[in-house]
Amino acid sequence: MTTLHINGQPQALDVTDDMPLLWAVRDVAGLTGTKFGCGIAMCGACTVHLDGEAIRSCVTPVAACTGKRVVTIEAIENDPVGQRVQAAWRELDVVQCGYCQSGQVMQATALLRSNPNPSDADIDAAMSGNVCRCGTYNRIRAAIKLAASRKGA
Repeated sequence: MTTLHINGQPQALDVTDDMPLLWAVRDVAGLTGTKFGCGIAMCGACTVHLDGEAIRSCVTPVAACTGKRVVTIEAIENDPVGQRVQAAWRELDVVQCGYCQSGQVMQATALLRSNPNPSDADIDAAMSGNVCRCGTYNRIRAAIKLAASRKGA
């Protein structure tokens, strides 16, 4: 039994230390907002925060998360930056099919936490590991810029 601190709550999970965090979160904890995309940390659909940093949960073993804070898309609204990102996403209708968007929002929130006023180049660099098959990259960039502009809101 492993205890993980997920979305502000300790959760005792019956998982092995080498299980990818993605499967512990989705299949055992039942938080299905984090998506499986590629399984090799190349698409970003599985992005969550580990102690505030965006990570790819499909390749991160549970053992690497013990004693750390895991935040998934289900709780990003508890973060003021996450609230602004989600509001900008809705306002600009970023989502098309939506499959990748939880990872996009998690990555964008981490970006704005570390760089509150990113340039287009900063946004492109930070988001380059998050693939959107629908090609909503221009709307994603616009939403990040909108969220950044509302930092006092």
